[in-house]
Amino acid sequence: MLLGCIADDFTGATDLAGMLVRGGMRTVQTIGVPEGAPPDADAVVVSLKSRTVPAAQAVSESLAALRWLQAAGARQIFFKYCSTFDSTDAGNIGPVAQALMAALGADFTIACPAFPENGRSVYRGHLFVGDGLLNESGMENHPLTPMTDPNLVRVLQRQSSCRVGLARFDTVAQGPAALRARLQALRAEGTGIAIVDAVSNADLMTIGAACDTLPLITGGSGVALGLPANFATQGLLGDAAQAARLPAVEGAAAIVSGSCSRATNAQVAHWAAARPRFQVDPLALADGQPVVEQALAWAREHLPGQAVLISATSPPEAVAQVQSRLGVQAAGDLIEQALADIARGLVDLGVRRLVVAGGETSGAVVRALGIDQLRVGPQIDPGVPWMVADTGARAGAPLAIALKSGNFGSEDFFAKALALAGSGPR
Repeated sequence: MLLGCIADDFTGATDLAGMLVRGGMRTVQTIGVPEGAPPDADAVVVSLKSRTVPAAQAVSESLAALRWLQAAGARQIFFKYCSTFDSTDAGNIGPVAQALMAALGADFTIACPAFPENGRSVYRGHLFVGDGLLNESGMENHPLTPMTDPNLVRVLQRQSSCRVGLARFDTVAQGPAALRARLQALRAEGTGIAIVDAVSNADLMTIGAACDTLPLITGGSGVALGLPANFATQGLLGDAAQAARLPAVEGAAAIVSGSCSRATNAQVAHWAAARPRFQVDPLALADGQPVVEQALAWAREHLPGQAVLISATSPPEAVAQVQSRLGVQAAGDLIEQALADIARGLVDLGVRRLVVAGGETSGAVVRALGIDQLRVGPQIDPGVPWMVADTGARAGAPLAIALKSGNFGSEDFFAKALALAGSGPR
């Protein structure tokens, strides 16, 4: 293993893994900290569900992942969080980053959530989503981690005990040598974590080259674009064209969506305009109605001839009404469990190509299906690859699965994903 990665949610882990495959690294994503020997891969991404848990729990789980990766021989560690820097003033980005630094004996690292291909850029330390600041992107309404401050230096400083600094765009634009010198100067001044600006893929390549000797790098998956090249120049990678190859998977197709982001709402509406959709009613779930059974009975009427979408995706005002009645955490837990049960039922019905939208939903689904390891393949849209699970697929056949972050993907993402998998991901 060359690169060991720790991701704070499941779709974020998938996003990162896809970026590494794109760079020519054979990559495996694990669900939680593995118990056995490491897989045959250049990079392993350990996916946790630590983004919104208490900071102490996130630190403990992340350190457990680090110990496994170190024992597996990882030469560099990457801590991955969301490209919208999802966190609160209590953490978890700062506490986890500092705990990993301490465990690695490192006194300095960087933080960069930029992912320009998906509209996330960092300029003068401020995070933009498209043409607007983070706090005007809809993330200010996130039910668990509302992001109301676009200044990442301020955000990270509030959750860190070390000094947070900034490497500005004008330095990054000068190339790896200039950025490396700036990072060294910040470290000498006592900075522990430096926010680094990036507005293009070229900037991400510069960051990767400038950070080749850091024991720990933190950021969104975009930063990983520049990491495979460091190993390739050392002659440590094989044929890049083979990194994305997956076995063919045939079978019925379905989509399970729990995200309520703007992007996923648009994707669900686009699909439902011409294709089958079943809407999960959280209040009916709370009232004890057999919603899971109803959804699966509906799916049985359409499969295998048609791909189906079963979703709890709703606009913000509807989400607010449900949360006001059930509570934020209770509503989330109820929906996640129902969608996980539905996904398990769909696989029992013969679904072998499954798209899941939403980080929390993805975590619940892969656990319900007993999946503990995923081989990562070709990209559908930036940040979302197809993967194949050969463990826990219930009927013993491989399962092709795509785990989509709520904010990622084009409006026609669902149809695009299934078209790419039309004859099975390869």
